[in-house]
Amino acid sequence: MTRPPLPPFDKDSAAVKVRAAEDAWNSRDPIKVAAAYTADTDWRNRNEFLNGRAEVEAFLARKWRAEREYRLIKELWSFDAARIAVRFAYEALGPDGQWFRAYGNENWEFAPDGLMAVRRASINDLRICEGDRLFHWPLGPRPADHPGLSELGL
Repeated sequence: MTRPPLPPFDKDSAAVKVRAAEDAWNSRDPIKVAAAYTADTDWRNRNEFLNGRAEVEAFLARKWRAEREYRLIKELWSFDAARIAVRFAYEALGPDGQWFRAYGNENWEFAPDGLMAVRRASINDLRICEGDRLFHWPLGPRPADHPGLSELGL
């Protein structure tokens, strides 16, 4: 199985890869999202270290049970032949009923088949009031005409 676009990346194919990842994460479907990673994928997410697709799937299921109303925007930052760096922000309603926006950066490394082999994520959370939310589209993929991070000043 391959997961196009495949490395080596150019600016257009890297941007397509980033948007595909954003759309998948906005589905909040742990099985669908985990399928984009190699069977032995190696992750760091905040202070958690995950190995393998099964751990990723369990992590995502736990994440989206706790982070309700999750909406994410990713933006290409940089790329080379088999690596992509992104910045992102997401908004969610935490288990305590408090809205927050998470800001972060991810470094991705891909296998030749286009599956992500390595993911390193650094993330910071900011509590926000509901009135400060910027991501208002219906749950699911961000509409094509919705502003991205740069357009929103994030």
